[in-house]
Amino acid sequence: MGLDRRMVLAGLAFGAAPRLAFGAEPAPARQPYPDDAAPPLFAEDYAAARRGFATHLLRRGPAPDEGESLDAPPGARRIRYRSDGLDLTAWLSEPVPAGETRPAILFLHGGNALWHGHWDLTKPYRDQGFVALMPALRAENGQPGAFSGFYDETADVLAAAAALRAVPGVDTSRLFLAGHSVGGTLTLLAALASPLFRAAAAFSPNPDARAFFGRFAEDIRFDTADPREFEMRSAVCYAGSFKCPVLMLHGSKELRTENAIRLTAERATAAGRKVRHGIVAGDHTSAIPGETAESLAFFGGI
Repeated sequence: MGLDRRMVLAGLAFGAAPRLAFGAEPAPARQPYPDDAAPPLFAEDYAAARRGFATHLLRRGPAPDEGESLDAPPGARRIRYRSDGLDLTAWLSEPVPAGETRPAILFLHGGNALWHGHWDLTKPYRDQGFVALMPALRAENGQPGAFSGFYDETADVLAAAAALRAVPGVDTSRLFLAGHSVGGTLTLLAALASPLFRAAAAFSPNPDARAFFGRFAEDIRFDTADPREFEMRSAVCYAGSFKCPVLMLHGSKELRTENAIRLTAERATAAGRKVRHGIVAGDHTSAIPGETAESLAFFGGI
């Protein structure tokens, strides 16, 4: 796949460059909404909807991106966490000194694989005293499990959050969530699914799965005949379910997803949720430092 996909899905900061390679029975189907129509909005709580849904994968296999060794980069240590019976890897920052408690950030990488350069995205948070955890998700970097495209991976995010809460010295009342690109989309879904987080910041997310997979159709592994497969991966369809304050950011040169992000924020605000939409100068990658600074200010104001 070409450079455009590498830039869009991974968006590594600080010069890192990735190299990419290539359920349950569905309930009665209903007709998908037209491509030119606004995504539906459901009143049902997203967490409850997840309990009644399982993605139907037509193909099972590894994530579409290759990644590299999961040996921890400098400033991190490798730990294991469990999700849906799978033994997965995450990178955790240095131990908290005895007797201290600190806020924590669960940061979700872009793309569908974890690269050492991704860890650099946690440095501004670590410099501000946060404990940082960055997980590799199922089927990434040779790990077990089947790639589903956002849905089952959301369960891994919540499992990683539980692992971070258990780290000695973490203030469990100040557990924050952030992510970029694919990780930004997963940030939104996790913030819909669980009350674990004090606040969340999503950089360059796509809250409309139909639009996302319309651009990256090669990543589809689920039954596209069932519109719920798209809806359950779309934060815009459950925007009233956010369980913490959320900041959604994108670069000023990223226009493709702006309408979906704006609609998600409008729907959430109408439902009484504290959800903001902001624009930072730059493109999908160059906006990351500004988005990081905005997220730190947002977290500090919660």
